[in-house]
Amino acid sequence: TSAVSLKSTTDNDHVFTKTCTYKGNVYAIKFFTPGKRIALTPPLLLELKQMRDLSHANITRFIGACFDDTERTGNHVDGDRWRHLISGNVSLGSDILENEVIKLDWMFRYSLMLDVCKGLEYLQNSFLRCHGNLKSSNCVVDSRFVLKLTDFGLSELRPPVPTYTDTGGVFDNIADEEKVFKSMLWKAPEILRGSVLSSGNQKADIYAFSIIMQEIAIRCGPFYTDEYNLTPAEMIENVRSVHSPPFRPLVGGLDCPKELEGLMTRCWAEDPSERPDISHIKGIVRKLNPATKKGDNILDNLLARMEQYANNLEGLVEERTSQYLEEKKRAEDLLDRLLPRSVSSQLKQGKNVQAEWFDEVTIYFSDIVGFTALSACSTPIQIVDLLNDLYTCFDAIIDNYDVYKVETIGDAYMVVSGLPVRNGDHHVCEIAKMSLTLLEAVNTFKIRHMPKEQLKLRIGVHSGPVCAGVVGLKMPRYCLFGDTVNTASRMESNGEPRKIHISVTTATLLSKFQEFELTLRGEVKVKGKGSMTTYWLISYKDPNRGISSVRSNVILNNLNSSCC
Repeated sequence: TSAVSLKSTTDNDHVFTKTCTYKGNVYAIKFFTPGKRIALTPPLLLELKQMRDLSHANITRFIGACFDDTERTGNHVDGDRWRHLISGNVSLGSDILENEVIKLDWMFRYSLMLDVCKGLEYLQNSFLRCHGNLKSSNCVVDSRFVLKLTDFGLSELRPPVPTYTDTGGVFDNIADEEKVFKSMLWKAPEILRGSVLSSGNQKADIYAFSIIMQEIAIRCGPFYTDEYNLTPAEMIENVRSVHSPPFRPLVGGLDCPKELEGLMTRCWAEDPSERPDISHIKGIVRKLNPATKKGDNILDNLLARMEQYANNLEGLVEERTSQYLEEKKRAEDLLDRLLPRSVSSQLKQGKNVQAEWFDEVTIYFSDIVGFTALSACSTPIQIVDLLNDLYTCFDAIIDNYDVYKVETIGDAYMVVSGLPVRNGDHHVCEIAKMSLTLLEAVNTFKIRHMPKEQLKLRIGVHSGPVCAGVVGLKMPRYCLFGDTVNTASRMESNGEPRKIHISVTTATLLSKFQEFELTLRGEVKVKGKGSMTTYWLISYKDPNRGISSVRSNVILNNLNSSCC
């Protein structure tokens, strides 16, 4: 689980901590040094007791330790798995310093610094005398946005803190090297040089706090430098070396108050004796805090923290909600494209879509004559581009009619009218007018890689009853079933290029409307149907204007500049 820290220093910039639950509370678990046998000596028992007695609002509470190294469930288990420290519960989440979603004003930042000062002052006045391993990943923030220090004391039980002399310059991989050196960016120069031990060193804590102040002030990584692109190892080497002035982070010109910059400079002084003590630092930070200047009491400050935290959460929730609604709309739009709107509406409401019988609809089929030969002399990409251009043009045209595009398979294009919303006898008119428009569109269509070639569209239309319903759960399709579908397909396959072949059923329905011109083709032998009387659809006259294919020409003029 990831603990809310000011800034983590482990892999991928996250702190991962094992947790346990006891009586509804969540506690953090830290494991002992692997492979090390611990003897419960009187000094260690005394320190454990003293750790239990430590209590302050700005440190995590030490709960206890488990020294059990027995076997479990009859299987031999490494004892280190059962030997760990248990500390107080903390909030869970991600880092807050580099999280741009969380807005931290200067009152908030000074409050975090003041919390570090209070916790560090308490530890330095306790039997521990210092923290010993202070860094921003050991500064956790609870649900009330109160900062607490953790990972202090019991150095005998904890894994050893790496020092510069421990590294030896040999690592298994670059990631391990960066991890170790990155964890030492809060170490004071005298500790990196090996001249002073970190245990019991309060001045080293002050230096570490100065690096934390820099992180809080500019909300960048530890030891931020904008002039050099240095690795953690190079930064550590520069800090160890004696420079004049010494190598330190840069905060000037980065929206950092001059008073705070001066305090940081004093805290990371090269000479430990020049660094102020924690009580003096706490007094300065308290004066710098805008909340203190306004005379706000602790409760007002806490309420202000909670209010800002709530505002940040509201903004985050609003942003996430907006993203969710946007993605939901995209998904619904995609569903509306895949299925009829009336069908998709039922699916969105969680209803089952039942198959439905339609007494009479009109079905359109078309394909490209000579498409196989055209594919043989074109690359796959060119064929995809051709079909995409053609069907984009077709899709734009059929939007002007009361029709539903069922599917496209290769060069075949299938459209129906009269379902899922019934439209009386108008389905045959809509398909007929649409067919004439598509036929004219192909006459002006240009093939990208063969601009001199002319596509030849063959169209078949038939009217009759069908059953329609949604098939499948993954990539569902709205499918039509019945002999009408087969007959419409036969009308197309037995037709001729650049002509609209219609059945006698469709011709009878069109005869009710005087606007359409039909020509008898005669008897045609149709596979599986025997001999059928069929017709050619020639043209459509607008009764208001008396001009052939008026609607088709208007639509085509609008499309010529784009897809056709």
